[in-house]
Amino acid sequence: MSGDEEPRPATYYHLARAVLYREFLIFVRYPANAIGGIVVSLFFFAALFLGGQLLAGQALADSIEGIVVGYFLWTLSVGAYSSVSNDIGSEVQWGTLERHITTPFGFAPVALLKGVAKVVRTFLTSAVILAVMLLATGTRLSLAPVTVVTVAGLSIVSVLGLGFAAGGVTVLYKRIGNWLNLLQFGFVALISAPVFDLPWTRVLPLAHGSAMLQRAMVDGIRLWEFPLADLALLVAVAVGYLFGGYLVFQLATGRARRLGVLGDY
Repeated sequence: MSGDEEPRPATYYHLARAVLYREFLIFVRYPANAIGGIVVSLFFFAALFLGGQLLAGQALADSIEGIVVGYFLWTLSVGAYSSVSNDIGSEVQWGTLERHITTPFGFAPVALLKGVAKVVRTFLTSAVILAVMLLATGTRLSLAPVTVVTVAGLSIVSVLGLGFAAGGVTVLYKRIGNWLNLLQFGFVALISAPVFDLPWTRVLPLAHGSAMLQRAMVDGIRLWEFPLADLALLVAVAVGYLFGGYLVFQLATGRARRLGVLGDY
């Protein structure tokens, strides 16, 4: 290659590879933090399980499969949500937000790919948590990889949209961490929403996906055995909330630019 040849412009492939490699390095170089997250999640599940045994006894044993699946989806949801909202909040505090916005890709694609990379890592850590939960409770679930990854992945795409919206509000109002953390506990209500008794709850994030994941992991239903309408609704909810969150992010960052507070903290 001659010295006069201009370097090729970076593509989204290079961006995705760099972001995934960065997430891998963080995971490898700071294993104590990753292990600590797993330990904390297992601690909360142990408190839930042991406390439930004392209070509910046999009733808990009869519903333990649903609790395990719900907690697994909750760990995925929290990881997906915080990966976007907390990352944007950190960029605001560090003063590096404007640097991302001036990149050829723009900040939103970078933030989205960072979120996807963290979701991949969260899937791995949540799989470890799920394995420990199954061993500790003696529960047997159907773990068809294609079905579980597809249904769970589409379920938490809507949470990525919520993370985008929360990140946009963070750029505009800066310190709202307490409100962002409060929303994580709202995921419990969404995951346990009575979609069969209240069909309208299916359009809420996580609700429809949680019901499908329960059927897949507890009842052993495979992806191609679900009604086409259920799969279409799962995709529509995921895309709708992701697009809505992206729109809120763009509107919030645009207003922050007009007010001149984009780089302030």
